[in-house]
Amino acid sequence: MLFGRRQRQGYGERFKLWLWPRVSWRRSALYYLKRVLRLSGTPHAIAMGAAIGVAVSFTPFVGFHLIATFALAWLFRANMIAGGIGTAIGNPLTFPFIWASTYELGHLMLKGASRDAPARLGDYLMHRSFEQLLPLIKPMAVGSIPLGLAASCVVYLIVYKGVSSYQKGRRTRLAGVREKEVGDPAMAEIGRPQ
Repeated sequence: MLFGRRQRQGYGERFKLWLWPRVSWRRSALYYLKRVLRLSGTPHAIAMGAAIGVAVSFTPFVGFHLIATFALAWLFRANMIAGGIGTAIGNPLTFPFIWASTYELGHLMLKGASRDAPARLGDYLMHRSFEQLLPLIKPMAVGSIPLGLAASCVVYLIVYKGVSSYQKGRRTRLAGVREKEVGDPAMAEIGRPQ
């Protein structure tokens, strides 16, 4: 492989880099931003895919985020890759905040009064049966709807503006390059494929 590694990374090394980037969090965030901006598709499809991924990340059904995102992206004709990247909003650093806020809001919406969640919510979720988890998952699912919709609206607007301005700038740069190659703007129109 031309640009491959001499020694393949092990699964442990990949997992470590996924949890804690080698260079910085800023560089990793910029990498994902560039990946979204460079996707092919309309700005609406890309922004809708990212918004769907973010909205699904707020649900308490952690193992099914990608499956639900791809299904909803297919249903709404959104970009599935942008949806997959959008689910990165739900990660081990943000899940405690997402789960606590969805639980509180859902409990407030269902009962009208706030109730404290278990102190170690992650351990509680991992070591209980489904029947024991239902009183906890129900308020989280209800609370995830308004929070997920609000976050997805914000992400949709940001990604739509970013992708549309990036694509417009790219078209302008490519038109400038084509004009330089041909030399005369009138000749650029003749050389352009129909």
